[in-house]
Amino acid sequence: QVQLVESGGGLVQPGGSLRLSCLTSRSIFSINTMGWYRQPPEKQRELVATITTGGSTNYASSVKGRFTISRDGAKNTVYLQMNNLRPEDTAVYYCNSILGVTRSWGQGTQVTVSS
Repeated sequence: QVQLVESGGGLVQPGGSLRLSCLTSRSIFSINTMGWYRQPPEKQRELVATITTGGSTNYASSVKGRFTISRDGAKNTVYLQMNNLRPEDTAVYYCNSILGVTRSWGQGTQVTVSS
């Protein structure tokens, strides 16, 4: 199993930016897919963005053009750069990894977009 630790959440005004970080317990290049999910209040968890070992990325339509997923192999860290944030982006954001048949989750970090 992969241990994941998220950081970088907080309170931001609409139109602002935040960068989330996810530190992994092993080389990110040994993990099939890394991703970010979010769970808004009283809603189900949903996909935000993913990145594969080969570098292919995928985004939810609601964040495409505003959010960017990236990685730093030297730091075993995956990032989610979030720009032009909206109130509807408010959620707990979770880092996720898929290694073989094993899916792991971080503890989550709260992002609140409000004026």
